[in-house]
Amino acid sequence: MSDHYQPIPLDFTQYSEEEMVQRAQQFYENIRKRRSVRDFSNKRVPDKVIEQAILAAGSAPNGANMQPWYFVVISNPSVKKKIRLAAEEEEREFYQKRASEEWLDALAPLGTNAEKPFLETASHLIVIFLKKFSYDEQGTKHKNYYTTESVGIATGFLISALHEAGVATLTHTPSPMKFLNEILGRPVDERPFMILVAGYPIHGCTVPAIIKKPMAEIATFIDGD
Repeated sequence: MSDHYQPIPLDFTQYSEEEMVQRAQQFYENIRKRRSVRDFSNKRVPDKVIEQAILAAGSAPNGANMQPWYFVVISNPSVKKKIRLAAEEEEREFYQKRASEEWLDALAPLGTNAEKPFLETASHLIVIFLKKFSYDEQGTKHKNYYTTESVGIATGFLISALHEAGVATLTHTPSPMKFLNEILGRPVDERPFMILVAGYPIHGCTVPAIIKKPMAEIATFIDGD
């Protein structure tokens, strides 16, 4: 990577205050409709949609511009089946042995269990890897910075971009996830961060009726002199 970035003009659009409020409200009204879907159809999402969403994710802010992420997109049925079988094995351990009663009680209203058929039926699985290190053209190893924060932001971009395009998603994090390195042939020093399931919901799909916290419970505004 370059030791110095040459400055270029900022490409930024300044809107009127009225339009700013309108755009912010429109984004909120759209993104609040995003829900985690567990019942996917096998209808295929166009690859170009996934590609553009990943490009959006790759534009996310990150520590020292090290871009410590890697995305593996899977639509191959046999690979999706391998991932499902390995994930369900870990999930059975979680539900039967690893999870505390408090954790299981918190999950109970959502109706989740160790069975993960969506890993096979959904159009695409996007496995997001976190890279603790980068390598330059000479193969020299360099430490990446703020990796968890950076990959988390990129994942948020990815989810938002897919929702904007009309793609339903589900974040899935079986633990541990090292089986993904083996199945997908990724280096051992990359850490699986998340499986993002992407596709179309089945006809008549339902989701749990949940309530998000109001503004007063999630934010404080400090103003004045």
